[in-house]
Amino acid sequence: MITRNAFSRISAILLFLCTMTMALQAATKTTLNRVEPSFWWVGFKNNNLQLLVHGDQISATKPIINYPGVVLESVVTVESPNYLFLNLKLAGNTLPGKFNIQFMLGDKAVQTYNYELKAREAGSANRIGFNSSDVLYLIMPDRFANGDPSNDSKPEMADKLNKADQYGRHGGDIKGMLDHLDYVSDQGYTALWLNPVLENDMPEASYHGYATTDFYRVDRRYGSNEDYKQLGIEAQKKGIKMIMDMIFNHCGTGHWWMKDLPSTDWLNADAKTITNHRKSVRQDPYGAQTDKDEFNDGWFVSSMPDLNQRNPLMARYLIQNSIWWIEYVGLSGIRMDTYPYPDPEMMAEWTREVMIEYPNFNIVGEEWNTNQVQVAYWQKGKVNPDGYRSWMRSLMDFPLQDGIVRAFSEKEGWSEGINRLYDVLALDFLYPSPNDLVVFADNHDTERFFTAIREDFGKYKMAMAYLMTIRGIPQIYYGSDILMTGRKSEGDGMLRKDFPGGWDGDKVNGFTGEGLTAEQKEAQHYLKKLITWRKGKVVIHNGKMLHYLPKESVYTYFRYNDKENIMVILNNNDAEKSFNINHYREGLRGASKGYEVISGKNIGDLSTLKIPAHTAMIIELK
Repeated sequence: MITRNAFSRISAILLFLCTMTMALQAATKTTLNRVEPSFWWVGFKNNNLQLLVHGDQISATKPIINYPGVVLESVVTVESPNYLFLNLKLAGNTLPGKFNIQFMLGDKAVQTYNYELKAREAGSANRIGFNSSDVLYLIMPDRFANGDPSNDSKPEMADKLNKADQYGRHGGDIKGMLDHLDYVSDQGYTALWLNPVLENDMPEASYHGYATTDFYRVDRRYGSNEDYKQLGIEAQKKGIKMIMDMIFNHCGTGHWWMKDLPSTDWLNADAKTITNHRKSVRQDPYGAQTDKDEFNDGWFVSSMPDLNQRNPLMARYLIQNSIWWIEYVGLSGIRMDTYPYPDPEMMAEWTREVMIEYPNFNIVGEEWNTNQVQVAYWQKGKVNPDGYRSWMRSLMDFPLQDGIVRAFSEKEGWSEGINRLYDVLALDFLYPSPNDLVVFADNHDTERFFTAIREDFGKYKMAMAYLMTIRGIPQIYYGSDILMTGRKSEGDGMLRKDFPGGWDGDKVNGFTGEGLTAEQKEAQHYLKKLITWRKGKVVIHNGKMLHYLPKESVYTYFRYNDKENIMVILNNNDAEKSFNINHYREGLRGASKGYEVISGKNIGDLSTLKIPAHTAMIIELK
């Protein structure tokens, strides 16, 4: 007969053996797949650091850190047993160095990760972001230049090289951009905005980059993280700032965490719930919450899961990711895709935190909307009726882009044609800072500008002169410098054709001019002249503006400061027009002669000035 004490001892032994067996099984199964971010830097104003740790059964372990100045404040477990979130506090005097993060089962370290805290580059916090003194060049990496054919396809990645397909991968890469940085620099551009370069391991149409499958890895078909960093270094040597295209609203269904989500609230909704894409609901005082939720939480498309930025772990992950790339590549700016779609409060907090770390940095948000009221809502300093406060300094000026296309593609009328340019700028009072808007005629999502204006070269030149002389930060889309065409109705891939000369065997070379038409060469030269002239013109970068109502399809405006006065005249007529000097006395401020920038000619008497048909004149007044 077993006594009660004996039974208790046997039970304790069995429990101990069971516990040990489970521990041994856990130790056997526990793996460490990834730690994100994989390294960090000391010296940030925010001394908190969250690490996402992923590995089989990793939540069964207890992490231990022993490094001067680093405190593991808390460990967060989630629904999936394969995640841990470590919240670290870094003291202000923490030194750069490496240390082990040990993952313990009992008194045994079953996994170890060697973590590094790096020293920041000197002056990193004071980097100057892109601003109105810059001209941005927008490149779609897959379609610009193929510098390394060996990475065109990867055996482990689903979407292979297919140049015959407008939605296929064409092989452009970071090496191709490195090889042609001189072209970018020689044309006068001072900032480079690349469409997304992060991994997009999706089965089709992965070339555009907007379905991220790894937030910490450059797509291998473009090159490596180190290649991207080198591009940043070489660009900086040439005085070119780097702008990274980021997406916080969604990822791709091929993202590694889609097979093992940390928690059920990591994503919003499901693939059956697509956003209504109605951006006006955000600001609608009468809008139903159902519509607002559907806009913010619905998936962009069925292949792009909507990320839940209200989850504090997700929010911190995204904020840190952007800071990691700024510091790693040496970025001078971020372009944020689909800015109104994610959680607005989180996006405001993200922008605020980035700008605290980098006070002179810049971020431009995409609010693809032709309504100035809805665009202005998102700019820093805007006082909104609902109390929403944004920290976003720059926005893409889609209302002006729409106005430029209409101005040079429709017949002149009371409010049509060149009147569009006046009317758009007349609403600049809606913006806290119109000079921080990014102005453009086309981009990767719109019809190619030269196509939109029915390939009218005179109107193209007027539009380029306009972009380079109005308020804001000009952006030129790759290929628009050589009059590339593309109709949106024929597919987005037609807006994103290969830049000629970027592939072996190309008979036309936009980089050297070989095979270009006389008109294409003239466009390239014309734009280069404008951009080069603009570089040294503080009056254009930050000067005041005075404009006149268009008269007889002639639009005249002035950019001026205490030292300079620039007059711009756009004649959108089919015939030459005379200049009525008396009408523009206010803008002329006593000037009677000047120097015409584009032709290089002096004008001895403005009263005799004649403006040729479909021509822009930029006159430095004297």
